Amino acid sequence: MASSSANLWVLLGLGVAGILLMTKKLKRVVKADFGAFIERLQLLPPPQPAPPKAPHPLTALSFAVSDVFDVEGFVTGFGNPDWSRTHEPAMRTCPVVATLVDGGATCIGKTVVDDMALGVTGENKHYDAPTNPAVPARIPGGASSGAAVAVAAKIADFSLGVDTDGGVRLPAGYCGILGFRPSHGTVSLSGVVPVSGVLDTIGWFAKDPSVLRRVGHVLLQVPYASQRNPRSIVIADDCFQLSKVPADRMTQVVIKSIEKLYGRQVLRHENLSDYIKLKVPSLHTFNVMQANGERKSPIRLLANVMQMLKSHEFRQNHNEWINSVKPTLDPVISAQIPEVLHLTDTDIEKCQTIRSELRAAINSLLKDDGILVIPTSFDLPPKLNAKEIYSEEYLIRATTLSSLASMSGCCQVAVPLGVHEKCPVSLSLLARHGGDRFLLDTLQTMYASLQEHADTTATPKSSNKAMTNESSADMAKEKGNQAFKDKQWQRAIGFYTEAIKLNGSTATYYSNRAAAYLEIGRYLS
Repeated sequence: MASSSANLWVLLGLGVAGILLMTKKLKRVVKADFGAFIERLQLLPPPQPAPPKAPHPLTALSFAVSDVFDVEGFVTGFGNPDWSRTHEPAMRTCPVVATLVDGGATCIGKTVVDDMALGVTGENKHYDAPTNPAVPARIPGGASSGAAVAVAAKIADFSLGVDTDGGVRLPAGYCGILGFRPSHGTVSLSGVVPVSGVLDTIGWFAKDPSVLRRVGHVLLQVPYASQRNPRSIVIADDCFQLSKVPADRMTQVVIKSIEKLYGRQVLRHENLSDYIKLKVPSLHTFNVMQANGERKSPIRLLANVMQMLKSHEFRQNHNEWINSVKPTLDPVISAQIPEVLHLTDTDIEKCQTIRSELRAAINSLLKDDGILVIPTSFDLPPKLNAKEIYSEEYLIRATTLSSLASMSGCCQVAVPLGVHEKCPVSLSLLARHGGDRFLLDTLQTMYASLQEHADTTATPKSSNKAMTNESSADMAKEKGNQAFKDKQWQRAIGFYTEAIKLNGSTATYYSNRAAAYLEIGRYLS
């Protein structure tokens, strides 16, 4: 009897131990700094100038930098221990970091990046992945994961990252903060480890649009100019239709904000894939089939070309080091690095032509005072260690929308827009190449209204159907208005009729349709 009792206690003890072990495995320990930092340091700003001179523009702000920026006396790790082991401490601090410190900000540390800054997930097999403060069970996004997390966790007021194919915009979207990618070539990349020279830009994160703008004014060094309102705001309907977040939910927030701030006359709707297909003819030379035999959409094809260009330039930049050191790389990252330089000179010329045509197309669409609105990404942040994030398919889908700014060189800002299924939602505003100040000013004006309408849209489930019909009707009306402007009267009538079917209690839809019928009568007469 004593023996059986002892055995029972042993079994109970083993059971409890097993439960505790499984609980430890399943429950991820969140570090005090959310795993954002590789190294803590302090770079202090110079003393304030004596009155009557103005104080430094970034006074009292703290910032962190991704581990691709040189800081004097520290090794730049590039997300890989072998890189750290084979490189000496930096002799000088890179100009971008020095400019921010001179501007009054305090640098507090270097943050985690994906292995060789090539990933888009934020996971790095050499270091624990930073924890996404907005939704800890999901990835933070990469490559500049630690920098995004430092801001989202309110450890730093702003931070610097590198954006090649979405390395700032994706983690901003996944962590529910602001992320800005400037026009290509406008901010110095000196002292920053390169991934792809034709795609790389530095970028910055913040939670507060005024901080994002202040940092932009310091780094962009743009002359003072009076603020301009956008005269055209283009919503890429086809991009929103492909998003996992309901299209109506996002576009209605934008439409209501724009109508409140600028009036409905500035709104336009565009099928961006059709526009790019028409305006970027060189893209057809790279046109290949998907696995199911269908031709890839122009925007998805753009992402494929971007990834080929990124991989080629990365190998070109670091070929000698890779061959001599033979570093240990994350398998997902090594799959992106070709064994040999596979693009020919002719292929590179085609890529450059595509970039030039796309920049011209975006500039023509937006001109000096236009804004393009797209989702920041098609998907909500995937779960940690999800199988999907290790596939090439995920890399392409995650960076498809990022390819517009990366390949054209135009500027883009990712903007948080509430939550969906307990995950952050993000949309992006784009302006033409060189329109950085205009984009930052527009964000400053629109941000509060976007947040207000995002909160209003998050209504109880009982009113979802009624709200969806109302939103869909309003979208149909906007498309009708656009068709009316373009003198496509029959299309306008179709859209207004659709709006009436969805919500027949709004007199505007009837009067607009009547106006379109009158125009047809005038045209026929």
